[in-house]
Amino acid sequence: MKEKINWKEVLLQPIFKGNPVTVLVLGICSSLAVTVQLEGAMVMGLSVLIVTGLSSFVVSLLRNSIPNRIRIIVQLVVVALMVILVDQFLKAYMYSVSKALSVYVGLIITNCIVMGRIEAYALGNKPIPSLLDGLANGAGYALILIVVAFFRELLGSGTLFGVRIIPESFYAAGYMDNGLVILPPMALILLGLIVWVQRSIQKDLQEK
Repeated sequence: MKEKINWKEVLLQPIFKGNPVTVLVLGICSSLAVTVQLEGAMVMGLSVLIVTGLSSFVVSLLRNSIPNRIRIIVQLVVVALMVILVDQFLKAYMYSVSKALSVYVGLIITNCIVMGRIEAYALGNKPIPSLLDGLANGAGYALILIVVAFFRELLGSGTLFGVRIIPESFYAAGYMDNGLVILPPMALILLGLIVWVQRSIQKDLQEK
């Protein structure tokens, strides 16, 4: 009997209740490194979304042809190919952002979210559900990056997307940008606050 797929769970759980960053604690390093500016965080999040979705789709297509003993190697090759395509696209059309993100786009290949979804879902499911699962988990990752970057750029630089948001009159009255927010430890603190808020709302995530 054909197993029915719960599309709501596939699409929504990775974004909220099963978020890969705040619940599974994956992809933390890049969450700290690329969230100084909102633009870079959005591009990084979108890059991971695309790589995770397409890699899961391709591996799912090949799942019945991949010998178990070399599956990790094949998965890494597929992910590396997708990362190279995304990286080259950014260098061609968004060079300034690509330069700001530096090596972190290339390091998507080491992101546990990508390999985790391939191993946990794509190897055992059909291509379309695997594609959607990868996109949903990438979206969950991107959401956290965007939230953290929003507060870090706004409070640390007074800008969003490089555009001044906090009025000059505030600075004239004595307001100062908080340089501490730009430092990596503050990204970890903000991430911890997000985890705390989520677990306060979703009681079932709290450890007994």
